[in-house]
Amino acid sequence: MDAVEDIKAKLSIDEVIGDYLELKRSGRNLKAISPFSNEKTASFMVSPEKQIWHDFSSNRGGNMFSFVMEMEGVDFRGALELLARKAGLDLSLYQRGPDNGKRKARLSEALELATKYFQQALVKSPSAQDYLLKKRGFTKATLTTFRLGYSPDSDNGLVSALKKRGFTEDEIKAAGLGTQRYRGFGDMFRGRIMVPLKDPQGGVIGFTARILIEDPNAPKYFNTPQTLLYDKGRHIFGLSEAKQAIRSSSHVVMVEGNLDVISSHQAGVKQVIATAGTALTDYHLKTLARFSEDIRIAFDQDEAGLRATERAIGMSAQAGIKLSVIDIEGGKDPDELASKDPKAWAAAVDKPVYAMDWLRNRYTKMFDIKSAPGKKDYTNLMLKVIASLQDPVEQEHYLDALATDIDASRSAIRSKYSQFKEVSERRYKRARVEPIQSGPDPHAYQDQLLALLIGHPITRRVLETIDNEPVFASPERQFVFEFVALHPHDNITEVPEDLQNTADYVKILLLLAEELYATFDANERLREAHDLVRHLQKDYRKSEINKLSAAIRDAEGRGDDKEVAKLLGSFNNLLKQDKE
Repeated sequence: MDAVEDIKAKLSIDEVIGDYLELKRSGRNLKAISPFSNEKTASFMVSPEKQIWHDFSSNRGGNMFSFVMEMEGVDFRGALELLARKAGLDLSLYQRGPDNGKRKARLSEALELATKYFQQALVKSPSAQDYLLKKRGFTKATLTTFRLGYSPDSDNGLVSALKKRGFTEDEIKAAGLGTQRYRGFGDMFRGRIMVPLKDPQGGVIGFTARILIEDPNAPKYFNTPQTLLYDKGRHIFGLSEAKQAIRSSSHVVMVEGNLDVISSHQAGVKQVIATAGTALTDYHLKTLARFSEDIRIAFDQDEAGLRATERAIGMSAQAGIKLSVIDIEGGKDPDELASKDPKAWAAAVDKPVYAMDWLRNRYTKMFDIKSAPGKKDYTNLMLKVIASLQDPVEQEHYLDALATDIDASRSAIRSKYSQFKEVSERRYKRARVEPIQSGPDPHAYQDQLLALLIGHPITRRVLETIDNEPVFASPERQFVFEFVALHPHDNITEVPEDLQNTADYVKILLLLAEELYATFDANERLREAHDLVRHLQKDYRKSEINKLSAAIRDAEGRGDDKEVAKLLGSFNNLLKQDKE
């Protein structure tokens, strides 16, 4: 487990920065008034796609941690603690040490013993068996496959069993199996159906517990608390059972609940997983994309399911994943449909509707698009989702479809879309960008040059005109330049492996290339690169002239006329070059 990576998986940079600044959409990025200067035109940019920020007015930038450090005046550890609290993570779980591996192994052993304990308790409980076999309709084979069990309604049955096997209360609590109650330390789960949660390799890492006897004062479901092994925000239920089916079918079906997954497997549709009560995250998408980029969602047919589908569309568009929606007809959720009519569920899975088309159809039924208020509400919702799409052709298609749906002119829809996106005026629309020199970093223009070289390969032609290797003002700038010089034909859209040590800086350069030079044509970019190289070389000569001036004064003070003459020759050559 890595605290930094887990925080990044749980939090988006726009979510973090949005707590401090008012962010507004600007194309694929977001912008705000800089918190570091008294500017009137927004020049602070955030890239949710790259998870970095850059402030043009002060030439500062970085990731969410560096932003919190700047805003809160804390060091990295302080930013880590602040963001961990926001993400709901317990940093004590990430403490490293020689015994960490042994501790994980002990917790895994306790969870495996608990799973067997719950399975044995299920065999001895007629009421729990009736619920699973009769009410839910699961077969004994399904109970075995998913290792379902039952936690007896006793104070410390499991705790006592684990203590007899040599486990301490600290280990039992750390595994999420015990808790301190007013009667003493006892079982975490009591009187509940137990659904083991597994890692992708099938090892038990926690449990979801469903109440057996309905009680309005008790939650229907609750999970193992976060532990060294279990992180609710990163867990994908059923992945260990579904991996092979996902590979063979070339798609994955995502549902909301654990029991939806189990019912679907029993119905023969096994390429099914669930986020198990948590919102879809980038981590879920990245994990699933390793198996398939064709994701079909079958969320519950209620308001919460609709909102979750909206969020998923934007996230999948950024991740380059094909997202479609499975219509559930004949049941309120996949569990009900798969149990009632397995063939109907299998047929629905094979006939998904592309997510944007499904959403469009759903919205047209929600609103009276013949009325002015209905058209307005429908348009606002559709534009919000269209703005999340990354492909301009796809955006164009749905803008035209929107105009057709509400019987409006295409120009009216595009006008409203332009207002919504707030991109009618780009800050850097001119054919020439003045080198950034204001603020604390007089060498900010060097970032502009590197952004051109990184983001627009045509500009690398300037490398052929450089006699001596340019000297940049910082090691990371020099390092990036040398990489580009060695790889003049590489198309760099992601951070190359050799530049991982400067990953955030490279992402900032890619953002600069997009924000500053996206509207330029190839010739304009090339002219800009030549100008910036001349600026760089002029800066270098100025620095060398200052060094020579100091050396000449020193030689004169020593009375070394020969050294003075030699230095003056170099000095005059540099002055001549500087005037050319």
